[in-house]
Order: sequence, then structure tokens, then C-alpha cells
Amino acid sequence: MIQTMRWFGPKDPVSLAHIRQAGCTGVVTALHQIPVGEIWSPEAIAERIVLIEKAGGLYWSVVESLPVHEAIKKGLPSRDEYIANYQISLRNLAAAGIQTVCYNFMPVLDWSRTDLVYELPNGAKTLRFVWQDFAVFDLCILKRPGADQDYTPEEQKAAVAHFSSMSTREKDKLQKTVLLGLPGSEEAFTLETFQSLLDNYAQIGDTELRQNLYYFIQQVAPVAAECGINLCIHPDDPPQPLLGLPRVVSTAADLQQLLDACPIRANGITFCTGSLGVRADNDLPIMFSRFAERIHFIHLRATKREDNPLNFHEADHLNGDVDMYAVVKAIVLEEKRRSGAGYKDAQIPFRPDHGHQMLDDLGKKTYPGYSAIGRLKGLAEIRGLEMGIRLSFR
Repeated sequence: MIQTMRWFGPKDPVSLAHIRQAGCTGVVTALHQIPVGEIWSPEAIAERIVLIEKAGGLYWSVVESLPVHEAIKKGLPSRDEYIANYQISLRNLAAAGIQTVCYNFMPVLDWSRTDLVYELPNGAKTLRFVWQDFAVFDLCILKRPGADQDYTPEEQKAAVAHFSSMSTREKDKLQKTVLLGLPGSEEAFTLETFQSLLDNYAQIGDTELRQNLYYFIQQVAPVAAECGINLCIHPDDPPQPLLGLPRVVSTAADLQQLLDACPIRANGITFCTGSLGVRADNDLPIMFSRFAERIHFIHLRATKREDNPLNFHEADHLNGDVDMYAVVKAIVLEEKRRSGAGYKDAQIPFRPDHGHQMLDDLGKKTYPGYSAIGRLKGLAEIRGLEMGIRLSFR
């Protein structure tokens, strides 16, 4: 297992030196400064590679993410232009020696939480999603047309009551949290802009979004295969429809349909145990074994469902609903299989995801979920788990 950490670039409070000290060799990053849909030039890619390698002992192992333009997700006439740009970016990345590219196909928002600083009993802080709070945002703050169809009468009543009891500060905090942009970004949508983006999906349902995803992957995966890149889609986070938007990468059936739509190995999966693990009907060890051949990148984190199973928070890496032992064992077995078969990519890159904000990081400004110490703790736990599993095979 190739140990990596995500790095958001020169402005990231967690430096490349920190990542190296954590024991990683791989860096997971992206060119966030380039607008979505534009070509990643050889010069921009080379500049990032030089920056990473100057830190010593590190290399750019995974692109996360090469973002997919909304025109592609919506199936607009202009999508072919953006797909062509995507293909060029893939070729440029391959020419620079990068072989793994993560992307997602979630409409409008890349992820959704209602609390970024939920305090755990031990005083550490974590990310949390509460369905009732999300209903408050949707029904009472955004006031999305048709939102009432997505909530039971009881949920609607509870949301209105909760909203009336909230202070202005609490309402503002909830709004800012839900409208936060991409991971690692400090920019948020306005309510007006956000609603306009949702309106653009009024005629795009589950079937349409799937068709647009399959069209995209059928155009780009063969190019990726030709130049030696493995593409790997990130699951929906959380894995359920929100805000009237469809979600099409949430279950084993979703993943199977995508892989069948373009049955080449370059059309692969980012196996995120946190996103997939939110759903109780996703059996992660079985899913990993089922899709192992097409898994090119792994996010290891554990979410914990609460009394209302629609609510969850980011738990300790070894103590959530995810059977991390069984998942890591499946990874080790797959790496052994690949090694025996002579695969060049026998080792799979993984990163510890969404660590708790704890210890000295509690007093620092960090990207939500990406503080140094919490991820270091998760990495150390997973590293020990992997070593124990490998030793048991001797």
C-alpha cells in the first residue's frame, strides 16, 4: 500500500515537509488554480512536480481531482469541447509520468456536511452530517422550490420548529457550511447562485445523469488507457440524493453499471470507505473484492451512523461502522494477487481521509477534515493494521 496524503498546494497549512515526516512517499494533489474545464498545460504540471520533488523523498502519485465541467454532467452541446480538453490534460499528465487520476461526477456540490467542527467526547472535532439540519437549510434557508417533496411531514414540521429556535449566528453558520465549495476551498456559494445551479438540473434525473457519466467515460477512458493512466471515480458523499439532485455512484449496483458501460481497466474506482460506508447496505469488504481489479486508489476513513441512520460523523479510522480490518486485508490480498501476476501497479496508493482536528491543530486554521495530526493518527493506525495483516501471512 503506497502511503500518501492530500495536499492542496502552496497555501495548504499542512506542508510537504509535514507529509514527508508522516512517513508518506506519495502526494495527492491537483492544480486548483486552473479553472474547471481548461487544459492542464505541461508547464503547469511540471511546475507542481518540481515543487513536490524539491521537498525530498516525495512524488506526485495521484491527481485528485481533475474536475469534470458541469457542461459534461448536464450533457450540454458544449460538453465535447470540455471532453477534448480533458483528454489533452490526461495526455499531458501521462507525459509527465502521472498514472492515476481521480475524479467525481457529483452535480453542483462535491460533498455535503452540516457541521465542520462537531465536538467529540474526547474534545477533538470532526465533520458531521445531520439530516434534520440539512432539511432546515433546504426548506427554511434556501427555500428550494419542491423541497417539501423530499421530506416527510414529520421532518418538515421538525425543520420549521428547529429553524424558529435557531439564532441568526446558527443560521449563518449552517448556511456557510452547506454552501462551502470544493474540499480545500474557502470560497462558498451565495444562496442565489446556488439556487441557479440547482435550477440547471431541473430536467436532469437519475437516468440522464447516468447517461452523461457513461458518455463521458466512454470518451476519456480509452484515451487514458492509451497513454497509461488509470481513471478512478470517487463515490457520492454522502451516497444519497440531496437537494433534488440525483446521485449515481453510491452503491455496488451503481459501480457495476459504470464499469460495464466502458469495460476497460482504465475505467476504475476510487474506493472511499467513508463515503460508501455511510450506507448500511454497502458491504465494503465484499465490494472491494468484487471490484478489486478496477480499484486504482483508496481513501480509508470510517464514518459512524447515529440513532437516525441518515445522520453520521467522521469517526476514528478503526472505530466507525467500517470493518477496517477486513477492508485492509482485502487490499493486501489484492496486492499479493497483482504482484504474483506481474502487474506494474501491484501496490495501490491510499490516503488516510478526514482526520479529526485535535491536539495543537485545535488552535490552527485548517481545511475541514484535512488537519495534519488527525490524519497522521489515522495513517499510523492503518500502517500498523497493514503490517499486522502482512505478518500474519508469514
